[in-house]
Amino acid sequence: MQVVILAAGQGKRMRSDLPKVLQPLGAKPMLGHVIDVAQALDATRICVVYGHGGERVREAFANLDVHWALQQPQLGTGHAVQQAVPYLLNDGTVLVLYGDVPLLQAQTLSRLHAAAGNHSLAILSVMMDDPTGYGRIVRDSHHRVTHIVEHKDASEAERNIREVNTGIMAVPAHFLSRWLHALKNDNAQGEYYLTDIVAMAVAEGVPVVTEQPEAVWETLGVNDKLQLAALERIHQQNLAQQLMTDGVTLRDPQRIDVRGELICGRDVEIDVGCVFEGRVLLGDGVRVGAHSVLRDVEVGAATRIAPYSCLEDSHIGNGCHIGPYARLRPGTRLAEDVHVGNFVEIKNSQIDAHSKANHLAYVGDATVGKRVNIGAGTITCNYDGANKHRTIIEDDVFIGSDTQLVAPVTVGRGATLGAGTTLTKSAPADELTLSRSKQLTVPGWKRPTKNSSK
Repeated sequence: MQVVILAAGQGKRMRSDLPKVLQPLGAKPMLGHVIDVAQALDATRICVVYGHGGERVREAFANLDVHWALQQPQLGTGHAVQQAVPYLLNDGTVLVLYGDVPLLQAQTLSRLHAAAGNHSLAILSVMMDDPTGYGRIVRDSHHRVTHIVEHKDASEAERNIREVNTGIMAVPAHFLSRWLHALKNDNAQGEYYLTDIVAMAVAEGVPVVTEQPEAVWETLGVNDKLQLAALERIHQQNLAQQLMTDGVTLRDPQRIDVRGELICGRDVEIDVGCVFEGRVLLGDGVRVGAHSVLRDVEVGAATRIAPYSCLEDSHIGNGCHIGPYARLRPGTRLAEDVHVGNFVEIKNSQIDAHSKANHLAYVGDATVGKRVNIGAGTITCNYDGANKHRTIIEDDVFIGSDTQLVAPVTVGRGATLGAGTTLTKSAPADELTLSRSKQLTVPGWKRPTKNSSK
């Protein structure tokens, strides 16, 4: 099997500087979804026909093993496939796909490929209540396909046909090249229609067969932001259904966004409005609170993430408690049973087992040991205006509230830092260290009052 993906369209109705096939669906370019399904089919060769967007489109997929064929100018779908012919082998079957039809399923294409075999032309068609704008599948009295007529070229009777052509087809390679060279552009648009090869197949006695997808949404394309948003919701609904089939509890399947890969263990619960980006792994029994955002995160079993938490590029151990309103920034590594409470921010830090920062703290560029208590209002002062410095807090340390640790400093094992301390030198183990100005009471002092004469 070989695959040709047509991706040269400009997409004027998108009203965007970003090429149409690079518009994101589930945070991945639409063309990326189509290439993914081609790869899932183990295609021996994938050729992308590009045009508008030029090198931006190629650069977006520079790491993939695909061939690129430039269509310039764009003279129709038949002309587009002609540009791919030099990159194709003259045996097997060629699947023609579209870079702006991102939700096609591999099983549908496998059936289409099987229907074509080595001797038939197979078309993916669908039945539509309103087929306006689509090419119609025209059949004879024996229900055999005779040709496809584009909407603009169709007669009134032909426009009443509900079976439409999706443009997706499977063609034996030894037929395709010859038929493409015979295409003409004597139509309303002055373009070379790929669909004209259907009439050629009929004239030669080559069987023309049709296959239907499991769902019409598989074949829907995108021409503007409204259509893109509609497909985004379908995509998210499909992902939600798969998660629930796999045993995940979603409090509302309509209110989840997966913009990457979400892998869940058993008995995972996800509340409303959560967003998952990049690659997210949730261990057994994890609960994610409402409106949390997780990006490139691994979460250990039985961890609880309270609402409105934001976690990025972090590794979280088993049985941790995060949030609400917590932020874990890149480089955060939490061991088991770590508590990170409300309005606590952690960045590029490792926190060992059973340690806690429950309220209003910033821990940046720090190595924190076991059973450490970080009081409310504590911050590590890790940046001197030019360089970042590291804070080391050893096991069993207690840090009082409103403490500043001016890195680089080390707090020794079992040390206690009194509330309000500004630590500029390392604190010794098992000792109380504090820095405070002496408390002073001024006898007889009176608070100023307003002068009533003014």
